[in-house]
Amino acid sequence: MLLTPAQATEIISQQVPTLSSEDCALEHAHGRITRVDLVADRPMPPFNRVTMDGFAVRSTDWAANPQAALKVTGYQAAGMIPQEISEVGTAIEIATGAALPHGADAVVPYEDTMHEGDEVRLLETATCSPGQSIHPTGSDFSAAQVLVAKGTMLTGREIAVGATIGAARIRVAARPSIAVIATGDELMEVNAPMIAPQQIRRSNDYAIRAALLQSHLAGRVERFHLRDHRPDIESKLREVLASFDVIILTGGVSKGKRDHIPEVLAELGAKQHLRGIAQRPGKPMWFGTTPRRTPIFALPGNPVSTYTCLHRYVLPALRQMAGARPLIPTTVALGQDFSFGRPLAFMLPVQVSTDAQGLHSAAPAPFNTSGDLGGLLGTDGFVELSADSDHFPAGTPVALWRWV
Repeated sequence: MLLTPAQATEIISQQVPTLSSEDCALEHAHGRITRVDLVADRPMPPFNRVTMDGFAVRSTDWAANPQAALKVTGYQAAGMIPQEISEVGTAIEIATGAALPHGADAVVPYEDTMHEGDEVRLLETATCSPGQSIHPTGSDFSAAQVLVAKGTMLTGREIAVGATIGAARIRVAARPSIAVIATGDELMEVNAPMIAPQQIRRSNDYAIRAALLQSHLAGRVERFHLRDHRPDIESKLREVLASFDVIILTGGVSKGKRDHIPEVLAELGAKQHLRGIAQRPGKPMWFGTTPRRTPIFALPGNPVSTYTCLHRYVLPALRQMAGARPLIPTTVALGQDFSFGRPLAFMLPVQVSTDAQGLHSAAPAPFNTSGDLGGLLGTDGFVELSADSDHFPAGTPVALWRWV
């Protein structure tokens, strides 16, 4: 009996190993999965930070007499040691980002004042109140507070936080080396000078490698091509199983006479955990592991099947191996009625749009066949339609898996 997509996901989740950790310089950490929490080393901000160019004052000086002239006793730029307002009726000219002078409790921006010589007055239309234009110490985060949780993929935002807390090096998940193997006698090199009508150019391995690199989940990714010749398949698979952390094959996993991949993998010691998923496209998918727990994903050879299974099963498994938090599919509304024959779940390519109210809808973009590679152009991902029904009316909430 074929597994459901959810059952296949659970089996894969139980079998994939956890990748090792390594230290990474902050400037090279984009896209890496952190294995540690990034923690504030001091309050944020670490001082009472001025947020406007203007004058630091004691608000009581103008509260008692809004028309009073305050004497400007100095200027303080960002990065300077805080000065002090120690006398009644004095002010300090100050820059955005500077530390609030001792004794001051408000900052009045230039545009709310009249400044002549060493005196400054408050405009009649302006106000001055305690805390004005001040970003208080620790008002964002306290010292020792977790800013970025482990399992987060680092983007520019998290890297900026890492720099702020002095995390020059970060403990991250190692990136696996991945072999991507296209199989089939019909496949020709992209730069082949001549191609017969019955032949096709290799595309799956290019697509898989590009998606892996775009996802930031892979380290070294190498492409290979295997003809449907059993001895050659055995020789190459023996080599890559010993040299790579993850193996992804495309083609050679169906029931045809020349689909040798599952049998050869079994002979090489790989254990089969699943073969066949109750879905369209992607039904013939195979997954197994070697005795040293190297994951092997053998995807169907048709391009739409390959690309769909890569996003539905392989990329989530790589995230788990890295210790990343699970990627939860977005829920969107189906934009049009859609029907299909049961009993297989349907992975339907869609184009996502947003209406004036900000609601997302997914318009079906059904492919011609699972070999219709061009049918994915212009789509944003696919929605997973359950085999429990054969008709889904417009507005049905569905899970959206986006292409990377």
